[in-house]
Amino acid sequence: MDLDLRKVRYFVTVAELLHFGRAAERLHIAQPVLSRQIRALEKDLGTELFVRDSHGVTLTDAGRQLLDDGRQLLAAADGARRRVLRAARGPRRLLVGFRAGVVVTRALRAFAAAHPDVETNARRVEWDDQERLILDGTVDVAYVRRPVREDGLDMCPLYSETRVAMLPEDHRLAGKQELSLADLHAERWLRYADPRPGDLPIRTIEEKFECVAAGTGITLVPRSVAEQYSRPDIAYVPVTDAEPDQVLLAWAAGRRSPLIAAFVEAAQSLR
Repeated sequence: MDLDLRKVRYFVTVAELLHFGRAAERLHIAQPVLSRQIRALEKDLGTELFVRDSHGVTLTDAGRQLLDDGRQLLAAADGARRRVLRAARGPRRLLVGFRAGVVVTRALRAFAAAHPDVETNARRVEWDDQERLILDGTVDVAYVRRPVREDGLDMCPLYSETRVAMLPEDHRLAGKQELSLADLHAERWLRYADPRPGDLPIRTIEEKFECVAAGTGITLVPRSVAEQYSRPDIAYVPVTDAEPDQVLLAWAAGRRSPLIAAFVEAAQSLR
């Protein structure tokens, strides 16, 4: 039986909130209707997706798997819709995503020179949305940094670069010529994907600046970020044994776009 994307969307909302009432409010439907749709989806799949008891709602193993797959399905469906509408509007377009520190100018110019009829633009992406913006069609291709959730993506490596410690300018190690990870062992590190209760995840380079300058913690950034962004209250020191940062090009798996292929070729020729 084909999966009903509307039911999948309902399921993902409940799975993310783990609360039928709040999910119904977000979806602008009545809670009994939402409950019936989830029961119907469980019947379609032949398995329970949630455990419902007096303590609340939790996901079963099947539910956790569907949450992972469902997010990708919805992103792919949104991407297909967006690309169809973009094609219907007229001139050909290519939107290239890039992470902080990555310079895309030369590749964009090389591509534009070979394809003057294509409207080409760039948009910055962050660590926590780089995959989603590719899968849902917001960007056609993107320069991403590891770690990358590879499901649903085709990728090719471009280059790697060393990483440096980002420190407050008055930090005891700020004047060093180089450091090792052992030198930084006792430091407080900024938290990203796994914040503690009450913490806000740090997303952008600007947020990193503010947290480091305020003494909240330290972090490692690619050398290109240090070269492009400078502030008098921030110091950068090379860390000799830090794992290199890897930059890759990524696009939606199975998407047969001659424009994407041409841009990937242009980017690879310049690396």
